Amino acid sequence: MTESSGNSLLAGIYTGLTNTYSYLAAQYPNQVTLENINKARTDNKTAGIINQSFASYLQTNFNNIDKDKDGIISAEEMSNLTNRMTSQGLTKDELTQMYASGASGLSQSTMENILENFDEMDTNHDGRITSAEISNYKLANARLKKEDEFNAKKASDMSVFYGNEDASNDAYSILSYKYNSKINS
Repeated sequence: MTESSGNSLLAGIYTGLTNTYSYLAAQYPNQVTLENINKARTDNKTAGIINQSFASYLQTNFNNIDKDKDGIISAEEMSNLTNRMTSQGLTKDELTQMYASGASGLSQSTMENILENFDEMDTNHDGRITSAEISNYKLANARLKKEDEFNAKKASDMSVFYGNEDASNDAYSILSYKYNSKINS
């Protein structure tokens, strides 16, 4: 998960959804319907322009996004979706679905890392991860990595410092110079 911060990981998802909705709203003013999303995804003129992954997410989740059940995703409903995602985070199911549709905009390894470590990232155990939780997880992992690197540099065999009991008197240790020089003087 080194390619971007937690904030930008989720921000890419919010931006992708918002941009795709904006494009659809421009093509079909005030009528972002399931039928129009399907049409935009298959029409030769728009299919190459629209982000198919995010359009697929909107298509698949249309009924959940259309809160008033009028058959139209309004700008307010879209804004509510992205605001909820921004403030409350994403569930593992939402992330899995975005990953499966390619709508995350993230590399396969990054997305697999997030999904694999979802429970560890979800520090408040609300079933969602936020940008802050991802950033905190990354920071904690970076700290642990540095601690491991530091600990690996410590002498693992203290005989280097104190000498080895099995060795003869002239065996070298870091302290031997001090004591040998006093004894030989």
